[in-house]
Amino acid sequence: MPELPEVEVTVRELRGPLAGRRIVDVRTDWPKYFHLPKSEEEFRICVKGRRIEAIHRRAKYILIHLSRSHLLLVHQKISGRLQMGKWAWNPAASQGAGRWQPAASADNAPQGGRFIHLVFELDNGEQLGLSDLRKFAKVMCGPERDILDLPELRVLGPEPLSPRLTFPNFERLFHRKRGNLKEVLMDPAFIAGIGNLYSDEILYTALLHPLTRVEHLQTPQFRILYRSMRTVLRKAIRLGATGRRAPDGSRQGYDRVLLVYGREGECCPHGHVIERIKVSGRSAHFCPVEQLRM
Repeated sequence: MPELPEVEVTVRELRGPLAGRRIVDVRTDWPKYFHLPKSEEEFRICVKGRRIEAIHRRAKYILIHLSRSHLLLVHQKISGRLQMGKWAWNPAASQGAGRWQPAASADNAPQGGRFIHLVFELDNGEQLGLSDLRKFAKVMCGPERDILDLPELRVLGPEPLSPRLTFPNFERLFHRKRGNLKEVLMDPAFIAGIGNLYSDEILYTALLHPLTRVEHLQTPQFRILYRSMRTVLRKAIRLGATGRRAPDGSRQGYDRVLLVYGREGECCPHGHVIERIKVSGRSAHFCPVEQLRM
């Protein structure tokens, strides 16, 4: 699932092409994407004709601000990715692969074009498409106050890279908090946007075991954890995050510098064999030599 860096990179890539554009239509071959309004026709009425005024991220959600105080929310979920491109509808194509195919006239057809299932038509002839192999993504649209008041947004914790999350405020979050460190970092109601991948990378950088109990940590460990969290997330954003491949299939972005995530049986940067354990049903990759349990 895309985490904070992947969503942030997507938002930054979309800001330029989407700024000031007007949505003239929306089409899909998977109406289950629409959670609010739930009807495809009602959703179309909600977005059609509205101008895109701004786009930003909250946790793993993409928030597209529309004219007349409306907000379009996109949660890409496991395999979704919003991207600009040009696609043509092909009714004869396999429905499972997606019936929008990269337009023949496109100079550089975007990756993932086989799995486009939702397309926003823009007033300049460009398209904003959702590529989604698993079709788990969801979209919502409505008055801004109603979208921002949705339970999934209201309960979110602070943004880990926000200037407001100073170290004293970060340490204060852990007061009276109990549980293992990896699970706590992945709780969106505690800190927003960190998932399985980046929790592993952050804990390795901080040299903290994923099963370390947060109630056992002291100020020096919290300070290291705070710095590691911000360093890893900023680096991932700077490198273009994960999940992208060059035309030859080679890794790009943060995939090239992964420290421990997904590398069970390989060596960490200091030459120790990386192990994997289960933490609350999720995989945790760590170095058993450097990340000692407290």
